[in-house]
Amino acid sequence: MKYIDEFRDGEVARQIGARIRAEADPAKRYSFMEFCGGHTHAISRYGVSELLPPNVRMIHGPGCPVCVLPIGRIDHALELALERNVIVCTYGDTMRVPASHGMSMIKAKARGADIRMVYSAADALTIAQDNPTREVVFFAIGFETTTPPTALVIQMAAKRALSNFSVLCCHVLTPSAITHILTSPEVRDYGTVPIDGFIGPAHVSIVIGSEPYEHFAEEYRKPVVIAGFEPLDVMQAILMLVRQVNEGRAEVENEFVRAVTREGNLTAQAIVSDVFELRPSFEWRGLGEVPYSALRIRPGYAAFDAEKRYNLAYQPVADNKACECGAILRGVKRPTDCKLFGTVCTPENPMGSCMVSSEGACAAHYSYGRFKDIAVVAA
Repeated sequence: MKYIDEFRDGEVARQIGARIRAEADPAKRYSFMEFCGGHTHAISRYGVSELLPPNVRMIHGPGCPVCVLPIGRIDHALELALERNVIVCTYGDTMRVPASHGMSMIKAKARGADIRMVYSAADALTIAQDNPTREVVFFAIGFETTTPPTALVIQMAAKRALSNFSVLCCHVLTPSAITHILTSPEVRDYGTVPIDGFIGPAHVSIVIGSEPYEHFAEEYRKPVVIAGFEPLDVMQAILMLVRQVNEGRAEVENEFVRAVTREGNLTAQAIVSDVFELRPSFEWRGLGEVPYSALRIRPGYAAFDAEKRYNLAYQPVADNKACECGAILRGVKRPTDCKLFGTVCTPENPMGSCMVSSEGACAAHYSYGRFKDIAVVAA
């Protein structure tokens, strides 16, 4: 296969679906979590679930970086923009995530805060260079995929002695979250579902490689298949997981061989290691405090750490009680189990983070799946 269209061939998808139905044991139930929000989006957009037998269930995981961002971190950015006259730069999806008191970055911008949407960390650095009399903070979020660009701009800012630029770092780590889902008593208290295997994320794995997932296969006996984002990638990964379960295997397999290696991108890893170190703990929306699951800026680059520069002390903030984002992120509930879904909560008026990002489970189901839930009335 060479072109994208070949990875979206409906006839091939139906053939893979038929193979899954033939190999899935009717006496078993298979529950696989796709950790990455990009996979959730592909499953909803291309109707992958409709090609699976009833006993193969896909569970949406906490793989949307906007969705897992806790309210308290957004409040930090709002404080800088509204109270300290800082130019805050961030990615587009983050602008609309609900924060405390019904506020969000886009609402704060409407009230006069200087909050700017950027397409890359480098854009934020340029804004700092173009506004030497203003403090500029890049609100950095994302998994291992977006971490190297943030590390690179911090290195560049240090080389240029750019004293008006800093980073509010909220980068989080995939393997730690998977471990927490599998082992944490707190998460079990919140409610969990049985998981027979994982579809490993695509872009994240390009950076970190397949090796970090070997721990889950060896210690927790959970198979992992790393998959690309296209529907045929996901279908093939599900087939590979079914085969592992049937054969009693728990291995790391790489469906996305065209982009992912075992060792990953060593250059990107070196840049990240130079700039960042592990946080002892970090709050995830829906998962609570997750040990060693996020990054902070090393002391050697402390001049560019917004948390230290502005003495920001983190305070956890409870989610909207009516919003089921936390349970949806753990796979315990589906978007339609939330009373707010599609009525009070829509992409135009999100009440929770899962409806904000296109990678969020609620936004994906709203865009591509909600009409399937409506009963068809014969004429």
